[in-house]
Amino acid sequence: MTEAHASAAPVPVGLVVHKKSRRLEIAYDKDETFFLPFEFLRVYSPSAEVKGHGPGEEILQTGKRNVDVDAIEQVGNYGIQPRFSDGHQSGIFDWGYLYWLAANQEALWEDYLVRLEQAGHTRESGRDVPMSPARSRSTGCSRNAS
Repeated sequence: MTEAHASAAPVPVGLVVHKKSRRLEIAYDKDETFFLPFEFLRVYSPSAEVKGHGPGEEILQTGKRNVDVDAIEQVGNYGIQPRFSDGHQSGIFDWGYLYWLAANQEALWEDYLVRLEQAGHTRESGRDVPMSPARSRSTGCSRNAS
């Protein structure tokens, strides 16, 4: 399943925010359960601040290791919108995208770590180094909307 074809994904039957371990538990029918770290959700937020406005405009997210989820709002019947402790709250995770992230978590996390290395960080240091104002600037969107 690719991100583009994720819209046919199942709807979760349960969501549990585990504050202590910083993970979102997502349960689906047929005994399928995933645990997505808050950091993973933050660096793969489907917002323009993270994805940009088109291919090649993605902004590598750094310094998100200790991010928390302060709240999660359901958006209609199609997804959720987490509010992260760093102020980011503009990403709406539709059910398809959330399932795609869960099903591909291992490969996506490895890709993120490789991108940190390509940006001159180690796999660990990039998870802690703060976003610089130039890198954290969203492309054409208000910073207050992040």
